[in-house]
Amino acid sequence: MAEQNGGFTHVHQEVVSRVNQIMPGEEELFDLAELFKVFGDSTRIRILYVLFESDMCVCGIAELLGMTQSAISHQLQVLKKAKLVRYRREGKTIFYSLADGHVRTILGQGMEHITE
Repeated sequence: MAEQNGGFTHVHQEVVSRVNQIMPGEEELFDLAELFKVFGDSTRIRILYVLFESDMCVCGIAELLGMTQSAISHQLQVLKKAKLVRYRREGKTIFYSLADGHVRTILGQGMEHITE
């Protein structure tokens, strides 16, 4: 925090030092920014929201969203790489689900934030 006082800037050094000590490193901040970029695509958000409600196979997601299985598969690869979804095989069918409770929390809080 800085205050303007007669043309001089006064830096609150104790605040700057405290925040600097707890500030994540550049690599962690880069990774966080990359994670949020994945959420920047409405198709991926739609897929995540479907999986928020129920585990589903590619063909089910494609039908629900009115998209091709190829397009859904491509987006699921991006979501898997970002560790936002996981899959399990049942016979010849692969079912996708949200990777963990963190993804559920991010989606839930995001929806809560925009509907306030």
